[in-house]
Amino acid sequence: MNQAVSDSSRDRARDVEVGATDLPLHCPLPGAPLWARHPRVFLDVTKTGEATCPYCGTRYRYNGPAPAGH
Repeated sequence: MNQAVSDSSRDRARDVEVGATDLPLHCPLPGAPLWARHPRVFLDVTKTGEATCPYCGTRYRYNGPAPAGH
C-alpha cells in the first residue's frame, strides 16, 4: 500500500528554479529519473520568467539576469 502512495506523489508536477547556466532549458532535465522521462521539449523561460512543460506539468521559474539577445 505504501508503494501506491509514493507512486502517486511522484507523478505530481514540480516547481523548479533555473538560472542562466541552465539555458537553453529543456525538460526533462539531465539526471531525471527514468520514470520521469518523456520526449525532450525546449522551454523559453526568459520572456515571462516561467514556463510549464506540456508533457509532465513541471513549472520552471527563471531566477537570474536577462540573457543577452541573439
